[in-house]
Amino acid sequence: MSIAEHFDALSVFDAQAIRIVPVAGDPEDLLGDGGGLETAFERVGQAPLVGVLRDALVKEVMVADGDLQIAVVRTSVGGRLSVKWGDQLVVDEDVAIPPVRSAGSGPWFRPDPASEVTDLRTGLHDIDQTLHAITDMGGQQRFYTRGLYGRGVGQQPYAGTVRPLGPQDLGSEAFRRAHRLKWAYVAGAMAGGIASTKLVISMANAGLISFYGAGGVPLETVEEALKEIKAGVGDGAWGFNLLHNPVEAGVEDRTVDLYLKYGVPRISASAYMGLGPAVVRYRLSGIHEGPGGKVICPNQVFAKVSRPEVADKFLRPAPKNILDQLVSDGALTQQQAELAARVPVAMDITAEADSGGHTDHRPLVVLLPALQRLRDEISAECGYEGDTRPRVGVGGGLGTPAAVWGAFAMGADYVLTGSVNQASAEAGTSDMAKAMLTEAQFFDVATGPAPDMFEIGAKVQVLSRGSMYAQRAQRLHDLYKAYDSIEAIPAKERARVEKSIFMKPLDEVWAGTEAYWAERDPKQVDRANKDGRHKMALCFRWYLGMTSRWARVGDDGRKRDFQIWCGPAMGAFNQWAAGTPLQELENRTCPGIAAALMRGAAAHARVAGARAQGIAVPVGADAVGFV
Repeated sequence: MSIAEHFDALSVFDAQAIRIVPVAGDPEDLLGDGGGLETAFERVGQAPLVGVLRDALVKEVMVADGDLQIAVVRTSVGGRLSVKWGDQLVVDEDVAIPPVRSAGSGPWFRPDPASEVTDLRTGLHDIDQTLHAITDMGGQQRFYTRGLYGRGVGQQPYAGTVRPLGPQDLGSEAFRRAHRLKWAYVAGAMAGGIASTKLVISMANAGLISFYGAGGVPLETVEEALKEIKAGVGDGAWGFNLLHNPVEAGVEDRTVDLYLKYGVPRISASAYMGLGPAVVRYRLSGIHEGPGGKVICPNQVFAKVSRPEVADKFLRPAPKNILDQLVSDGALTQQQAELAARVPVAMDITAEADSGGHTDHRPLVVLLPALQRLRDEISAECGYEGDTRPRVGVGGGLGTPAAVWGAFAMGADYVLTGSVNQASAEAGTSDMAKAMLTEAQFFDVATGPAPDMFEIGAKVQVLSRGSMYAQRAQRLHDLYKAYDSIEAIPAKERARVEKSIFMKPLDEVWAGTEAYWAERDPKQVDRANKDGRHKMALCFRWYLGMTSRWARVGDDGRKRDFQIWCGPAMGAFNQWAAGTPLQELENRTCPGIAAALMRGAAAHARVAGARAQGIAVPVGADAVGFV
């Protein structure tokens, strides 16, 4: 490097005088206003001085400001640093001189010395801050928030820039545009109204989206929720859950009737193993051809899936047999059925990993790429492009900023959270259940029989800390498989479950169950009177259904029976939130949880971006706290 370039590098000290003594020739001096040497030396240290001596043609370098004089002199073994105040020598020590490295031809950056960031970890986690990295004369990377690109006074080799990056920069822009959202973030439907009207309204008013948890909720209550949400969301985005019900197929049809009546713009279809007329009828109602021949579907479907063969059905246009049935029933016109061949059943596919409730415990890192690849193959086959190309998001296991960033880093178009929102102010469950959730660790989960699919042995993932639901429900399912009727259960075993699980005689349970089904679906009573095993299933399902209700209302006498759908994400969130404002239950709102996770994920994205540029990321940078 030239003497002029050395002077530029040493200008960081803002000294009155700079002297460079070459190995051969006369010293070179540069004078300035000075006044900043003491402060600058405390900030940047000796590295710029030592760096000049990496030039084999330089023997000594000195900077001075008033009585303060700092010099580095080349020696046979390296260099010697001296610091003097007037006539007093306060520092006199050997220093290492790094090997000579070619400076190359740039690029160059001229940092503003006053903008130096000395705590890189904190700087990376400040998602609104720009960080410019340079390599100083000592070969060390330094970071500044301001400066100019190109050659000039104070130029240093440019190493990279970490630009501001916020939640709005994560995920699919097409997803945000399609649903008019500020972030690619969804609060998922939690059955039983746990994803409550308050939760849906608060998310909509925050520029985000949630789905009301209509599964297991009486249709009369669902209708009241529809009225309340429509009145409260304004122009915000919202939707309702459509839970597959293999036992009572008519419930899906009546739910869709209600959704179409009130103009529900989106549904979250969950627990589906295949397509049925109800979800297809919802999707295609009102389908029409717009300007330029574009197919317009007023109704949007989010499909939560954990198996490629199920995703395949939602990614393709509706099958002809269902379309023919809907045309025959008068639910669609022939023209609408023809238009349906040009659009997928679901535009948004949520890869459901290890979630609470119904789950196959799929590993996210396997499931997401598989569904993305399937989406791409089907899109090419069906000619989807632009607004008709489906998006693939992720749900299940997302309880920390690191997990959320991991999903986005793998190309997820959006993220969907569930378990963590149960412990929010807006969640439609009891304070007792919320308190139990806030104490959970990630391993405090278990699987037990699903209330809605008891007979086929389907499972749900639940909170195990403080509850015996999983074990007790499993005991009932074992009895269901082992015996043909309640009467066939050995008297001793029957007495045990009546005392410890039902807390009343099974005859009394049946009396209440019979009255319920006589009003809801009399065919179930008729079948039970002829089929002892079905009667047993209905009685056992009474317990499974009530356990959710006891949790929602906070029945203290039934706390050990609480059925609280919960995945490992809840415990992960609790661990991450410890020591932050979100540690306390009263500070947890659904939009607040979303902001914490998304802002933290953005910080992780900045750390990853720095690494990708070859910036030396400090230890601890991956431990993102409350941003």
